[in-house]
Amino acid sequence: MDTLHVDVAVIGAGTAGLSAFRAAKSHGKRVLLIEGGPYGTTCARVGCMPSKLLIAAAEAAHAVGVAPEFGVHTGFLRIDGKAVMARVRSERDRFVGFVIDGVDQIPAAERLRGMARFTARNQLQVDDHTLVNAERIVIATGSSAALSPLLKNAGERLVINDDVFMWDDLPPSVAVVGSGIIGLELGIALHRLGVRVALFGRSNRLAQLSDPAVLDSARRSFGAEFDLRLGSQLLDVQRVGDQLELQSRSADGKEHTEHYAYVLAATGRRPNLATLDLARTQLTLDGHGIPLFDPHTMQCGDSSIFIAGDVNNERPLLHEAADQGRIAGDNAGRFPAIQRGWRHTPLAVVFTDPQIATVGESFHALSERKGEGHFAIGAVSFEDQGRSRVMLVNHGLLRVYAEHGSGRLLGAEMVGPRAEHLAHLLAWACQSQMTIEQMLRLPFYHPVIEEGLRTALRDAADKLLHGLPEIEHCADCTPGM
Repeated sequence: MDTLHVDVAVIGAGTAGLSAFRAAKSHGKRVLLIEGGPYGTTCARVGCMPSKLLIAAAEAAHAVGVAPEFGVHTGFLRIDGKAVMARVRSERDRFVGFVIDGVDQIPAAERLRGMARFTARNQLQVDDHTLVNAERIVIATGSSAALSPLLKNAGERLVINDDVFMWDDLPPSVAVVGSGIIGLELGIALHRLGVRVALFGRSNRLAQLSDPAVLDSARRSFGAEFDLRLGSQLLDVQRVGDQLELQSRSADGKEHTEHYAYVLAATGRRPNLATLDLARTQLTLDGHGIPLFDPHTMQCGDSSIFIAGDVNNERPLLHEAADQGRIAGDNAGRFPAIQRGWRHTPLAVVFTDPQIATVGESFHALSERKGEGHFAIGAVSFEDQGRSRVMLVNHGLLRVYAEHGSGRLLGAEMVGPRAEHLAHLLAWACQSQMTIEQMLRLPFYHPVIEEGLRTALRDAADKLLHGLPEIEHCADCTPGM
């Protein structure tokens, strides 16, 4: 067995791992990148990019479908499933190719293929061929789809998002299990491409939304377009010929038996930690087996081990993985001179139609921390918003949260048209610690969807002015009141 000695070992060559590798290298250290799976990040291979390619095709089909509402008639809509999937795979392969080209530029001596596991806090064994002694280690092994045991009866008819992007053609029907980001994006896209889709959600939640008013608007918007079954429980899944028989119980208590070509499991993702043998590191783990870490330094306890990306399950998004990887790699390179890294304002977007987006502190977090009613809420419905009605995308609700006293923007949740752009504006304002008043001084063109944001900000400003929460103790007992 070969033995290597390096300053920093990075386990995983995804977005977080590559970012960590480059950051550690910037300190002039001997860095080794270890990867046991295919090169090409989750985002490029099976995540962000192929899903957006499928969504783009669905948006094109939807545009043709609604064209008659504008008085534009295009004739019979025909969706060529093979052509749709051929473009998805071709463009996906281009994106993956860009990532692989970048990895290929890393010297061969600084890359090692194989699955790594800890044999001691500062030692890794890679497959059965190499021992790696590393003074510092970055764990960036990503995540994998979490599968319910009940779904495994579906056999090869059970798919995850990875499998969808390998299809040669669109199937006739799919049951989507899970109402999170992946389930919503793929479920609505497949529906708009002519696939019979039912989406089953065990709870009444959708994606990352926690604001009950926004959540209600989202449920109404999506439920009006396709078969959305929130509050449902799957009872059984069995193969019947070349079909799957699903038995479920809906929110009203009724039981249903239906048949689908595939079941798409979109019930979340699980950090890839099982094969690392973390017990040998003597790190303190949380209830899910994830090492406890500082989110500003990515350091696990006071050790020389760092963790970044989806594997730590903090904010499983590409831009967060890149940030975390950079912080982890920088601190691994400078260890023991640890520094706090810059963390951006939380920002998450779901590419449905209407889109879902959250910025800064969520409604739930603010309610837990401050108490509901102790922060101002400004709202706008897009149903009668000018530009939205012009484009026939007038669905959804935006709610912004502001701090009493300072007037500072704290966060926002929304479902609506072009939410990806509104969310960026709000994230920039949050990170700049802008007040509602400062935001209202900025220019708003007419007619644009951003005017809806201005309406919500004006509503928040009015609440800040006239809706101060009552003092929690007796005003008569407070001098000067």
